[in-house]
Amino acid sequence: MVQPEGKRTSQAANWEAGTAMSSETSNQSELNVVTGAFGYTGKYIARRLLADGIRVKTLTGHPERPNPFGGEVVAAPFNFDDPPALIEQLSGASILYNTYWVRFSRGEVTFDRAVENTRTLIQAAKDAGVGRIVHISITNPSLNSSLPYFRGKAQVEEAIIDSGISYAIIRPTVIFGIEDILINNIAWLLRRFPLFVVPGGGGYRFQPIFVEDLAALAVDACGQEDNLVLDAAGPETYTFDEFVRLVGQTMCSRSTIVHLPAALALGLSKIVGYFLGDVVLTRDEVTGFMSDLLISDAPPAGKTSLKSWLTTNVAALGGSYTSELDRHYRR
Repeated sequence: MVQPEGKRTSQAANWEAGTAMSSETSNQSELNVVTGAFGYTGKYIARRLLADGIRVKTLTGHPERPNPFGGEVVAAPFNFDDPPALIEQLSGASILYNTYWVRFSRGEVTFDRAVENTRTLIQAAKDAGVGRIVHISITNPSLNSSLPYFRGKAQVEEAIIDSGISYAIIRPTVIFGIEDILINNIAWLLRRFPLFVVPGGGGYRFQPIFVEDLAALAVDACGQEDNLVLDAAGPETYTFDEFVRLVGQTMCSRSTIVHLPAALALGLSKIVGYFLGDVVLTRDEVTGFMSDLLISDAPPAGKTSLKSWLTTNVAALGGSYTSELDRHYRR
């Protein structure tokens, strides 16, 4: 999940007051902290925990935004620049579910900064006495990767493993769900443009996993004692070309799919992004897709069919464009 670093504000005082009230009314049930519970993956993890009767707090880069959980989840800003405050926010939690990350570097929000912020979070969790970290990573991370996204993910995994805290590292492929930016914006383009450009031949593969399946894997992992690294892939494998055609056919799109060299397709996406005021696609994302980094050799961990899900949810997809910059980078 993308979250620029936050500052300690009056929201912290609200969080402390809310924590006291929550403790009085919770019958001392177990407390878990979820980073990014107002976002995408974190929201589904928080929902599952609440359904299990577990108290939930969230750390978020956007504490000023409407709380989708009302009073059930208390929110505090990320305090990466104030480790004692971060330790205080994590105090009393048995599990930390971490979804914090950035999709691309922009301004002061960089992959290097995201790695350092996560290291600060891990150390704060250790100092606060958190018993286990459940971390959402990515398939095929590598310290030697030329792609900052995958290299940074590997650096974070290394920090968790070296921390001495019990851990479960979940490595999803592409995550799909109703709030997903990728599928929604592909559907939006297919609804409105006569042509849809696929970079290269489109034969590169991925195994999309449903966000609720991923949340279930994450919550189940907290109950295990052993350290765990688990690939989280869905039950179906698609080439990117097959995926785009499936979305188009499901929504009866008249858009013609064309294949262009990756560099040209990326250039066109930048033009579209200029008019939309957003970053539609990045070079690293294209390279990662075309390098087959979003597939796994492990047995599928997810159960939900993308094809069936699309059929059920097609009316809700692509009705409007979802801006990555608005959701995660702009305040």
